Amino acid sequence: MEQTPHETKWRSELFDWLKSFVLIGAITAFIYVFIMAPYVVQGRSMESTLHDRERVIVNKAIYYLQDPKPGDIVIIHPDASGDNWIKRVIAVAGDTVEAKDDQLYVNGQVLAEDYLTENKQKASAAGVTLTEDFGPVTIESGSVFVMGDNRSNSMDSRMIGPVQLDHVVGRAEVVYWPLPSIRVPK
Repeated sequence: MEQTPHETKWRSELFDWLKSFVLIGAITAFIYVFIMAPYVVQGRSMESTLHDRERVIVNKAIYYLQDPKPGDIVIIHPDASGDNWIKRVIAVAGDTVEAKDDQLYVNGQVLAEDYLTENKQKASAAGVTLTEDFGPVTIESGSVFVMGDNRSNSMDSRMIGPVQLDHVVGRAEVVYWPLPSIRVPK
């Protein structure tokens, strides 16, 4: 049976739409897997910088080009469970990190942590320290030392040890939800 011009046009148009959807799906999957993805902050370990249930865009491509730097807020897979954690990079390979008297030291130098001002004030008002003493810990090649900004409520490298670079998913670039809270986390 021969197709009418109307049927031929209809099939051609349907095929064009299907190709477009497949292409859009492939591009979206590529971007999600290799370039950037949304992430929901779970828990209070990064308060007061990031809050539970905030949503951030994670730049996955950046660490193909460079290694994480101190101060970067990163998403990590700390173990084989596939869980995502969000933490701040404190030290990188070759660095030695320790805490004494509620002060963090990297390579023997006091680490300026302006992002902890609010948390330190809360801890001081409660009569406790924000960062308990630990270390020194020297970071091996291919690893980073990460900590949450809410030090008294964070599971991080103090407990699990330095994180391998291949467990670093990407860097948090922007908080996009809730809308009134849109910002670049520092």
